[in-house]
Amino acid sequence: MKKVITFFFFFSLLVINSFPSIVSACSCAELPSVKEEVERSDAVFSGTVLDIREKRNASKSVLFEVRKIWKGADESQIIISTGQGGGDCGFIFKEGTEYLVYASESTLFGEKNLASSICDRTNKMTSLQEDITILGDGQPPTKEVDLTREHEGSNLYIWVTVAAVMGIMAIVILVIKKQRKR
Repeated sequence: MKKVITFFFFFSLLVINSFPSIVSACSCAELPSVKEEVERSDAVFSGTVLDIREKRNASKSVLFEVRKIWKGADESQIIISTGQGGGDCGFIFKEGTEYLVYASESTLFGEKNLASSICDRTNKMTSLQEDITILGDGQPPTKEVDLTREHEGSNLYIWVTVAAVMGIMAIVILVIKKQRKR
């Protein structure tokens, strides 16, 4: 019986540690000027947040409906990554709010994709009128896309974990029943 409990304990630790979180502290220098930020960004656009999804690596995926573009994008929807907020430099986006986003290709929040953080000039449109004045009019998106399905992603890893835990529990129950018969 002790072997079964010990096995179950160590297996549980293995499952829990199979999904590690990336932990880092955030430290930003002074915000760059609008010109410097545009130069270092891969995409600059304004858009409204349609959806926010938590990713398994302790970051968030944010889906935008793009209104205007100043650099690097041409699609009507864009997905960017950011941290959860707090010490990981993540920007706290709110659904239904329009932002001016400065994003760069990065692996900071997982796989390489567009990302933005509190260290960028990204902010609510209402807070960045100076930026808009400097940037000018911008262009509307030229390519109509629907990234809703892509943004929903797959939760396959959750179902695999649940199935594995249920299987282990079934094995433990069978072993306990077998030992009680003896």
